[in-house]
Amino acid sequence: MTPIRLTLFLTALLAATHAFAARPARQAAPVAESEARLALESILDLWRDGNYDALYERTSITGGGSREAFARRLAGASRRPACCWEKMQEVRVTVRGTDSVSVRATFGLEGGPGGTDHVTRAIRLVREDGVWKASRADILALAGEKRATYRYVKQEGNAGP
Repeated sequence: MTPIRLTLFLTALLAATHAFAARPARQAAPVAESEARLALESILDLWRDGNYDALYERTSITGGGSREAFARRLAGASRRPACCWEKMQEVRVTVRGTDSVSVRATFGLEGGPGGTDHVTRAIRLVREDGVWKASRADILALAGEKRATYRYVKQEGNAGP
């Protein structure tokens, strides 16, 4: 073998070895935007139907709170998703990672003083064990529920020594 052929052979072998080693060991499934959109629609349907146990299972953990507290907050919320075409409009899915997307849409919400309100916001979805789950905090915010805040108010008669 001539030195030039040997050099070309070794260069090709080195390049092939480097390309094989640079591959990730496990390829994650690519994010299908339509799959994430349909998952969010089914999550909103669970909420609309009052199936809070199944809805709790389709939300990701973003803070404390029990299943019962979550169900109570949504059941007592002033708003819930509208039906059919009003549920989600002008949908844009932004891929954040292999298992994370953000769905920005105009959501139709029933329960407002004038009938159906429309709110534009983003909902974070993560894929856990092959199932898309919405952020619990985003669902509660969409419902109009906010985390309770406490403020210490000093009263006149409570002054120290």
